[in-house]
Amino acid sequence: MHPPLLVPSILAGNHARLADSAALVEHLGLPWIHIDIMDGHFAPNLTFGPGTVAALRPASKLFFDVHLMLDEPHRYIEAFARAGANGISVHIEPGYDHAGALARIRALGCQNGIVLNPGTPAEAVEPLLGAVDLVLVMTVQPGFGGQAFRRDMLPKIARIAGWRRDRGLDFRLEVDGGIDLGTAAECRAAGADTFVAGSAFFGATDLGAFTRGFAQVK
Repeated sequence: MHPPLLVPSILAGNHARLADSAALVEHLGLPWIHIDIMDGHFAPNLTFGPGTVAALRPASKLFFDVHLMLDEPHRYIEAFARAGANGISVHIEPGYDHAGALARIRALGCQNGIVLNPGTPAEAVEPLLGAVDLVLVMTVQPGFGGQAFRRDMLPKIARIAGWRRDRGLDFRLEVDGGIDLGTAAECRAAGADTFVAGSAFFGATDLGAFTRGFAQVK
């Protein structure tokens, strides 16, 4: 299992000052930031596009963990890679060539990831585990920040972590949705190592203490 990694979600930052939000994450010594891309169809919200990522790229040295919540994510891989994404994760739920899309992400020099919504069983991504750098288990239904963590996702996390262990694989196991220090500890116990926090991070009264707390998640 990888050491615990806190990944703030810029969706919960100040949208008028996104570069400042990224700079704050970098100032705290965190290496990654999560960027949610929603199209208003696959997820019921509209967020950012490649232009936003491209505008942020010169202002930040962070690893851009780009999560495509799109009906046709395979059509936008090149655009986000050109914009400066370091990692691009795509959902298993839409019908497209998942293996081909994951291979294309790597060919463009990015790390790749596969994502599952809460209603999708772990078995849906099992055939792809040997071809990914990251698996993201959504612990809320995608669309909006501030939702309550779903504890019924913990067995799914544990199942994927078990496959990783039993097969000697090295992908990161990421969780996103309702993540704070308490729920992160539950996910860590189930096998997760990468924790996307939006509202809990940007709403923390003491960001330094919040960040240090994640480093102690066991």
